[in-house]
Amino acid sequence: MNSPFNQVPMTNDSNQDAEAPVRKRPRPGERRIQILQVLAEMLENPKGDRVTTAALAARLEVSEAALYRHFASKAQMFEGLIAFIEQTIFGLINQITEREEAGDRQAQEILMVLLGFGEKNPGMTRVLLGDALWLEDERLQDRIAQIFERIESSLKQSLRIAQTQGRFPQSADGNEVSSRAAMMISYVVGRWHRYARSGFKKAPTEFSDLPMRVLFSV
Repeated sequence: MNSPFNQVPMTNDSNQDAEAPVRKRPRPGERRIQILQVLAEMLENPKGDRVTTAALAARLEVSEAALYRHFASKAQMFEGLIAFIEQTIFGLINQITEREEAGDRQAQEILMVLLGFGEKNPGMTRVLLGDALWLEDERLQDRIAQIFERIESSLKQSLRIAQTQGRFPQSADGNEVSSRAAMMISYVVGRWHRYARSGFKKAPTEFSDLPMRVLFSV
Protein backbone atom coordinates (compact mmCIF):
# COMPACT_ATOMS: atom_id res chain seq x y z
CA MET A 1 0.00 0.00 0.00
CA ASN A 2 1.16 3.48 -0.71
CA SER A 3 1.28 5.07 2.70
CA PRO A 4 -1.71 7.34 3.38
CA PHE A 5 0.30 9.45 5.79
CA ASN A 6 2.22 12.54 4.91
CA GLN A 7 5.89 11.79 4.72
CA VAL A 8 8.35 13.97 6.59
CA PRO A 9 10.31 15.79 3.84
CA MET A 10 13.92 14.83 3.40
CA THR A 11 16.62 17.39 2.67
CA ASN A 12 18.16 17.36 -0.78
CA ASP A 13 21.04 19.78 -0.72
CA SER A 14 23.13 19.39 -3.89
CA ASN A 15 26.05 21.06 -2.12
CA GLN A 16 26.03 18.54 0.70
CA ASP A 17 29.11 16.37 0.85
CA ALA A 18 28.19 12.98 -0.60
CA GLU A 19 30.37 11.34 2.02
CA ALA A 20 28.62 13.06 4.94
CA PRO A 21 27.39 10.55 7.52
CA VAL A 22 23.70 9.66 7.38
CA ARG A 23 21.78 11.01 10.36
CA LYS A 24 20.23 8.06 12.16
CA ARG A 25 17.99 9.80 14.65
CA PRO A 26 14.45 10.34 13.30
CA ARG A 27 13.09 13.84 13.02
CA PRO A 28 10.52 15.00 15.61
CA GLY A 29 7.22 13.27 14.89
CA GLU A 30 8.74 11.01 12.23
CA ARG A 31 8.72 7.92 14.43
CA ARG A 32 5.06 8.47 15.35
CA ILE A 33 4.15 8.58 11.66
CA GLN A 34 6.19 5.46 11.02
CA ILE A 35 4.41 3.59 13.81
CA LEU A 36 1.00 4.52 12.38
CA GLN A 37 2.11 3.58 8.86
CA VAL A 38 3.18 0.13 9.96
CA LEU A 39 0.05 -0.36 12.08
CA ALA A 40 -2.12 0.49 9.04
CA GLU A 41 -0.11 -1.93 6.90
CA MET A 42 -0.49 -4.73 9.44
CA LEU A 43 -4.25 -4.21 9.51
CA GLU A 44 -4.31 -5.07 5.79
CA ASN A 45 -3.75 -8.72 6.65
CA PRO A 46 -6.62 -10.53 4.87
CA LYS A 47 -6.93 -12.93 7.80
CA GLY A 48 -8.00 -10.02 10.00
CA ASP A 49 -5.71 -11.02 12.86
CA ARG A 50 -5.62 -8.71 15.87
CA VAL A 51 -2.49 -6.56 15.89
CA THR A 52 -0.61 -6.68 19.18
CA THR A 53 1.95 -4.17 20.36
CA ALA A 54 4.48 -7.01 20.49
CA ALA A 55 3.92 -7.79 16.80
CA LEU A 56 3.99 -4.10 15.92
CA ALA A 57 7.26 -3.59 17.79
CA ALA A 58 8.76 -6.64 16.09
CA ARG A 59 7.82 -5.32 12.66
CA LEU A 60 9.44 -2.00 13.49
CA GLU A 61 12.44 -3.75 15.05
CA VAL A 62 12.10 -1.81 18.28
CA SER A 63 11.05 -2.67 21.82
CA GLU A 64 7.47 -2.29 23.04
CA ALA A 65 8.82 0.31 25.47
CA ALA A 66 9.97 2.33 22.47
CA LEU A 67 6.40 2.40 21.14
CA TYR A 68 5.14 3.81 24.42
CA ARG A 69 7.62 6.65 24.25
CA HIS A 70 5.57 7.97 21.34
CA PHE A 71 2.06 6.82 22.29
CA ALA A 72 0.69 6.54 25.80
CA SER A 73 -1.32 3.46 24.86
CA LYS A 74 -2.35 1.24 21.98
CA ALA A 75 -5.69 3.04 21.95
CA GLN A 76 -3.86 6.28 21.26
CA MET A 77 -2.26 4.66 18.20
CA PHE A 78 -5.70 3.76 16.88
CA GLU A 79 -6.86 7.28 17.64
CA GLY A 80 -4.09 8.48 15.34
CA LEU A 81 -5.51 6.32 12.53
CA ILE A 82 -9.03 7.52 13.24
CA ALA A 83 -7.86 11.14 13.13
CA PHE A 84 -6.37 10.48 9.70
CA ILE A 85 -9.67 8.96 8.54
CA GLU A 86 -11.63 11.97 9.77
CA GLN A 87 -9.31 14.52 8.20
CA THR A 88 -9.23 12.73 4.87
CA ILE A 89 -12.91 11.90 4.47
CA PHE A 90 -14.34 15.19 5.68
CA GLY A 91 -11.71 17.17 3.82
CA LEU A 92 -12.88 15.49 0.61
CA ILE A 93 -16.55 15.97 1.50
CA ASN A 94 -15.94 19.69 2.05
CA GLN A 95 -14.27 19.92 -1.36
CA ILE A 96 -17.29 18.25 -2.97
CA THR A 97 -19.87 20.52 -1.35
CA GLU A 98 -17.87 23.63 -2.20
CA ARG A 99 -17.37 22.62 -5.83
CA GLU A 100 -20.68 20.97 -6.73
CA GLU A 101 -23.94 22.94 -6.58
CA ALA A 102 -26.43 20.15 -7.33
CA GLY A 103 -27.33 18.40 -4.07
CA ASP A 104 -27.92 14.97 -5.56
CA ARG A 105 -24.56 15.00 -7.31
CA GLN A 106 -22.94 16.03 -4.03
CA ALA A 107 -24.41 12.94 -2.37
CA GLN A 108 -23.34 10.69 -5.25
CA GLU A 109 -19.78 11.97 -5.10
CA ILE A 110 -19.69 11.55 -1.32
CA LEU A 111 -20.68 7.89 -1.70
CA MET A 112 -17.99 7.31 -4.32
CA VAL A 113 -15.40 8.99 -2.10
CA LEU A 114 -16.32 6.65 0.76
CA LEU A 115 -16.13 3.58 -1.45
CA GLY A 116 -12.85 4.73 -2.98
CA PHE A 117 -11.31 5.54 0.39
CA GLY A 118 -12.05 2.04 1.62
CA GLU A 119 -10.68 0.49 -1.55
CA LYS A 120 -7.38 2.39 -1.34
CA ASN A 121 -6.98 1.94 2.42
CA PRO A 122 -7.85 -1.66 3.39
CA GLY A 123 -6.46 -1.30 6.90
CA MET A 124 -8.52 1.82 7.49
CA THR A 125 -11.58 -0.04 6.23
CA ARG A 126 -11.13 -2.55 9.04
CA VAL A 127 -10.97 0.36 11.49
CA LEU A 128 -14.17 1.88 10.11
CA LEU A 129 -15.95 -1.47 10.28
CA GLY A 130 -14.80 -1.96 13.86
CA ASP A 131 -13.06 -5.26 13.06
CA ALA A 132 -9.67 -3.87 14.00
CA LEU A 133 -11.04 -2.41 17.22
CA TRP A 134 -12.31 -5.68 18.66
CA LEU A 135 -11.21 -5.99 22.31
CA GLU A 136 -9.72 -2.48 22.16
CA ASP A 137 -10.81 0.56 24.20
CA GLU A 138 -14.58 1.15 23.88
CA ARG A 139 -14.08 4.85 23.25
CA LEU A 140 -12.61 3.99 19.84
CA GLN A 141 -15.94 2.51 18.75
CA ASP A 142 -17.61 5.72 19.93
CA ARG A 143 -15.25 7.74 17.73
CA ILE A 144 -16.19 5.60 14.72
CA ALA A 145 -19.89 6.00 15.50
CA GLN A 146 -19.40 9.77 15.50
CA ILE A 147 -17.76 9.60 12.08
CA PHE A 148 -20.76 7.75 10.66
CA GLU A 149 -23.14 10.26 12.22
CA ARG A 150 -21.23 13.12 10.58
CA ILE A 151 -21.22 11.35 7.20
CA GLU A 152 -24.95 10.73 7.42
CA SER A 153 -25.53 14.37 8.34
CA SER A 154 -23.53 15.44 5.29
CA LEU A 155 -25.62 13.20 3.06
CA LYS A 156 -28.85 14.55 4.54
CA GLN A 157 -27.72 18.11 3.94
CA SER A 158 -26.94 17.36 0.30
CA LEU A 159 -30.28 15.60 -0.21
CA ARG A 160 -32.16 18.53 1.32
CA ILE A 161 -30.40 20.84 -1.09
CA ALA A 162 -31.43 18.53 -3.92
CA GLN A 163 -35.04 18.72 -2.74
CA THR A 164 -35.03 22.52 -2.78
CA GLN A 165 -33.60 22.34 -6.30
CA GLY A 166 -36.38 19.99 -7.41
CA ARG A 167 -33.86 17.26 -8.10
CA PHE A 168 -34.95 14.87 -5.37
CA PRO A 169 -38.44 13.71 -4.26
CA GLN A 170 -40.18 14.71 -1.06
CA SER A 171 -42.29 12.07 0.67
CA ALA A 172 -45.66 12.74 2.27
CA ASP A 173 -44.35 11.84 5.73
CA GLY A 174 -41.23 14.00 5.34
CA ASN A 175 -38.86 11.09 5.98
CA GLU A 176 -37.48 10.77 2.47
CA VAL A 177 -34.13 12.38 3.28
CA SER A 178 -33.52 10.44 6.49
CA SER A 179 -34.49 7.07 5.01
CA ARG A 180 -32.42 7.58 1.86
CA ALA A 181 -29.37 8.73 3.80
CA ALA A 182 -29.62 5.69 6.08
CA MET A 183 -29.93 3.42 3.05
CA MET A 184 -26.86 5.03 1.47
CA ILE A 185 -24.79 4.50 4.61
CA SER A 186 -25.91 0.87 4.72
CA TYR A 187 -24.85 0.44 1.09
CA VAL A 188 -21.36 1.79 1.75
CA VAL A 189 -20.87 -0.30 4.89
CA GLY A 190 -22.10 -3.37 3.06
CA ARG A 191 -19.58 -2.81 0.28
CA TRP A 192 -16.80 -2.36 2.83
CA HIS A 193 -17.79 -5.59 4.58
CA ARG A 194 -17.82 -7.45 1.25
CA TYR A 195 -14.34 -6.07 0.52
CA ALA A 196 -12.94 -7.13 3.89
CA ARG A 197 -14.58 -10.58 3.83
CA SER A 198 -13.15 -11.27 0.38
CA GLY A 199 -9.65 -10.70 1.66
CA PHE A 200 -9.69 -7.27 -0.02
CA LYS A 201 -10.24 -8.78 -3.47
CA LYS A 202 -13.78 -7.58 -4.29
CA ALA A 203 -13.41 -3.82 -4.68
CA PRO A 204 -16.11 -1.62 -3.12
CA THR A 205 -16.41 0.40 -6.33
CA GLU A 206 -17.08 -2.53 -8.66
CA PHE A 207 -20.60 -2.85 -10.08
CA SER A 208 -21.59 0.46 -8.48
CA ASP A 209 -23.60 1.92 -11.39
CA LEU A 210 -26.83 0.02 -10.77
CA PRO A 211 -26.89 0.50 -6.97
CA MET A 212 -26.29 4.23 -7.49
CA ARG A 213 -29.23 4.47 -9.88
CA VAL A 214 -31.43 2.67 -7.35
CA LEU A 215 -30.32 4.83 -4.43
CA PHE A 216 -31.08 8.03 -6.33
CA SER A 217 -34.17 6.86 -8.20
CA VAL A 218 -37.13 9.23 -8.08
